[in-house]
Amino acid sequence: MDDVIDCTRSLITSDGKQLRYCSLPALADRLPNVARLPVSIRIVLESVLRNVDGTRITTDHVRQLANWQARGVRDSEIPFVVARVVLQDFTGVPLLCDLAAMRNVASDAGRDPKLIEPMVPVDLVVDHSVQVDHYGTPEALRENMEIEFQRNRERYEFLKWGMQAFDTFKVVPPGSGIVHQINLEHLFTGVRADGDLLYPDTLVGTDSHTTMINGIGVVGWGVGGIEAEAAMLGQPVYFLTPDVVGVELTGRLASGITATDLVLVITEMLRREKVVGTFVEFFGEGAASLTATDRATIANMAPEYGATMGFFPVDANTVTYMRNTGRSEETCATFEAYFRAQKLFGIPVKGDVDYSRELTLDLGSIVPSLAGPKRPQDRVALSSMKSTFDALFSAPASRNGFNQSPEALARRYETGLDNIDLGNGDVLIAAITSCTNTSNPAVMLAAGLLAKNAVARGLRVKPHIKTSLAPGSRVVSEYLDKAGLLEPLAKLGFALAGYGCTTCIGNSGDLAAEFNEAISKHELVAAAVLSGNRNFEARIHPNIRANFLASPPLVVAFAIAGRVNIDLDSEPLGTGNDGKPVFLADIWPHSDEIDAVLPFAADPQTFRRLYSDFTSDNTLWDSIAAPDGEVYQWPRSTYIARPPFFDGFSIEPGPIAAIEGARALLMLGDSVTTDHISPAGSFSEQTPAGEWLTGKGVERRDFNSYGSRRGNHAVMVRGTFANVRIKNLMLPPRSDGSRIEGGFTLLDGKCVSIFEAASTYQQRGTPTVILAGEEYGTGSSRDWAAKGTLLLGVRAVVARSFERIHRSNLVGMGVLPLQFRGEDSWQSLELRGDEHFDIPDADGPLQPRQDLSLVIRRSDGSKDTVPVLCRIDTPIEIEYYRHGGILPYVLRGLLQK
Repeated sequence: MDDVIDCTRSLITSDGKQLRYCSLPALADRLPNVARLPVSIRIVLESVLRNVDGTRITTDHVRQLANWQARGVRDSEIPFVVARVVLQDFTGVPLLCDLAAMRNVASDAGRDPKLIEPMVPVDLVVDHSVQVDHYGTPEALRENMEIEFQRNRERYEFLKWGMQAFDTFKVVPPGSGIVHQINLEHLFTGVRADGDLLYPDTLVGTDSHTTMINGIGVVGWGVGGIEAEAAMLGQPVYFLTPDVVGVELTGRLASGITATDLVLVITEMLRREKVVGTFVEFFGEGAASLTATDRATIANMAPEYGATMGFFPVDANTVTYMRNTGRSEETCATFEAYFRAQKLFGIPVKGDVDYSRELTLDLGSIVPSLAGPKRPQDRVALSSMKSTFDALFSAPASRNGFNQSPEALARRYETGLDNIDLGNGDVLIAAITSCTNTSNPAVMLAAGLLAKNAVARGLRVKPHIKTSLAPGSRVVSEYLDKAGLLEPLAKLGFALAGYGCTTCIGNSGDLAAEFNEAISKHELVAAAVLSGNRNFEARIHPNIRANFLASPPLVVAFAIAGRVNIDLDSEPLGTGNDGKPVFLADIWPHSDEIDAVLPFAADPQTFRRLYSDFTSDNTLWDSIAAPDGEVYQWPRSTYIARPPFFDGFSIEPGPIAAIEGARALLMLGDSVTTDHISPAGSFSEQTPAGEWLTGKGVERRDFNSYGSRRGNHAVMVRGTFANVRIKNLMLPPRSDGSRIEGGFTLLDGKCVSIFEAASTYQQRGTPTVILAGEEYGTGSSRDWAAKGTLLLGVRAVVARSFERIHRSNLVGMGVLPLQFRGEDSWQSLELRGDEHFDIPDADGPLQPRQDLSLVIRRSDGSKDTVPVLCRIDTPIEIEYYRHGGILPYVLRGLLQK
């Protein structure tokens, strides 16, 4: 095999220079199966081929992947060395805390702290910290940023320390945009070079929507912060060889149909087709017809349809995007020459590639759509919005409904504010936000054109609706302004509120106290409409129960309409200044209107200017003091604290303790998300985290959010399982059959907070387990969902199935993921929560995906033993678990060098 690897070393000429590369066509001459591989698999294969070192990556790995079979058995793991790592601040700050703590351990052991240093470039984009506290005014952007810096100064000082302490760690400061859009517009290089050796741009990121970069041909996906740290510190990203589902797109989108409409249909379809954990690769003439930004919109929502990636191969549209966003001609020429030499240039057509499964979607069948009210895969055709909401209003919770009396739907309630009453279905938040859509000029310009047309007809948005515009980069506001569309958006209330991930992550800011009171008093089902990718319960705002994802122009339309239970095909948006009704069709922009202003979004000079200096006109960032030194001196702070994961660290791992006499901490249903496990939004004084901060002298107005406090484990462990909408089914139902919501459980027969119960069990020396249903851990790649679980003392999670990233994160923190076999569930086993549990084989030695036993000792003295599948999936994960997690594993390796 070594001679096969040697024969792949080839030369390419670009711009008069000779450059080396590892040739996949040359490998295909020896291993013909390579030529039929999906493009995404071939790019991973290039990394495996290029990084063969005989230890971590061997020639056997090359042979295994080169011989990938479309319908083969998936039992081998791939060691994938990525070119770089990208972070956002919610996940990046705790990651930096871990790195700083590892340097403390190295220093305390008398070793050089610089042993702890990222081995690949790392870019952190501060984009999750701005909140929409002010909106609808010209001052909103400045006011929100001032509050952001006031709230987050300690975090930003810490980030500036990281910038000077680590050579390969860079920070894109607040006020620049959303990580995924900056990744597309600036960080992406197409191909990278190590000296004169060319290779494709690949990455992992600490946000599940890292997949957006798949839209321009980059292999990359979201991982937990703990996995990202390992990648930064020289570890390959290990994953099981995937199935690759080919999705053939045919036809073309009709006029007036947006990329958002398309991605909501794709999300619905692929969830139904169960593509969880696969690579999805798009091909066909329809895929080739899409712009790079339309492809990126589809790739962005891969986590919503459950795939590891939503990949589009590169072609001429990709190169056009690179030129339009300011890449040099030399960069573009090298990029195209490299991919042509690798025979990876161009969207495949049917028959070119072998896929595990093939699906087909006709782009001409797409209709205007939204998704909600609780999940992104629950698509609703625009024409069915009124009937769908009305039906869900009185439908039981088991059918995704709100379980309200049908008679209440038409009632209105006073708020105590002049001339403002509220009813069910009223829109209270309308937000143009999130990387999914703000990265796409076509839908952003469409929103501006619709606003312009609406203003010209005399339409307005009611003042009680919280409207906001949070572009994904400064480029967006520039092209909207040049197109004359920023002003009409502002006239409708969509004034610039911040550059970052706002409403979609839960940073919507609060509603007026009178609105919150009316919602709570009358149990109103109020609505939010946002151009985001996530709408899980309580994510957008704790009191907003119906959240709908929509394209930016539809966000504007529903803000004007003021309610979601409206048929916009037959009912007017409002009354124009001529006294006549104005319908959506009257102001919806035609394709030629959008085409006329698209050139404003394709000015290379604008991209070069705005991305050449992130600190220009950013006096708030420039004023942040930067601590220095290679080892961090942890100050007293409620934002940043030395994490406890290395307390008692030893150079050799200790034995794994058996799990005996464990108690159930929670019993959960299906689709429990990482938002349920580790919420990112605001919290009150009555929560364990709020009580802790109050005890430290922090006032309620300064609590900020869970996301911003992720650098302090004392806050985050108290916030674990503290989502106000989580339902612990261990708690008995109320007399009316409804369930208690929030972070509570039973301890000795009493209802207490999850944190109190967990702390008591830990004081008693009693391990705990969590019992769950299908798709446990769906949602963002939130490492604190696993870290908090560990710190609560949970030893194992037993679920019907797991989301990919969260399962991996649990292993990475030394928590054992177990999966019920067959039709077993905690419900079918008639568990109540008062049982004791043993997992006798948990102390090893373990093998990947082996069967273990769950011993159930019931309160009546009976005992059952049921088989469960150990979801430690790969040999390297066995090592992580044996070491107590991936971080101790990596640190031991570094300190033993």
